[in-house]
Amino acid sequence: MLTIRKAESRDVPEVHRLINHYAAERVLLPRTLADLHENLGEFTVAEDNGKLLGCGALKFYSREMAEIRSLCVEVALKSNGVGRKIARHLLAEAERSGLRTVFAMTLTPAFFEKLGFRQVPRANFPSKVRRDCLRCERYATCNETAMTLDMVPRHGSEVECLPETAEVAG
Repeated sequence: MLTIRKAESRDVPEVHRLINHYAAERVLLPRTLADLHENLGEFTVAEDNGKLLGCGALKFYSREMAEIRSLCVEVALKSNGVGRKIARHLLAEAERSGLRTVFAMTLTPAFFEKLGFRQVPRANFPSKVRRDCLRCERYATCNETAMTLDMVPRHGSEVECLPETAEVAG
């Protein structure tokens, strides 16, 4: 049974391994163990029978705006819906927090389009660019696409408001 829940300290080594696997492939930016411990509250994980299968973070930039980042799953589980379930859980968290905008910088814009995001100029997120992008070694050659989702009250939306720990059929 797949469980989506907030990350705990015991998850940090596996989250680190997973993110840095994709960082080695230049798909995600690397994260240190210290950074993950400091920002643990941002992370949500997916697990099945105690095995961590994926993770993602909701990084707040203001009371109204956050970014979905470090979203990844075990390589063998790509296209099995685990990443989508984590993303939907993060969007439900954003909705509960009263955010107006959620964005992502991604190499896989089609994934986010299926969740209702649309492509926008990176310049729409100056706080992200100042805080993270300008310090990135890939800034001059970045090929990420900026995607955004307006979090207006959406009756009958696809975002599933899940409790903090939710069991989802996998």
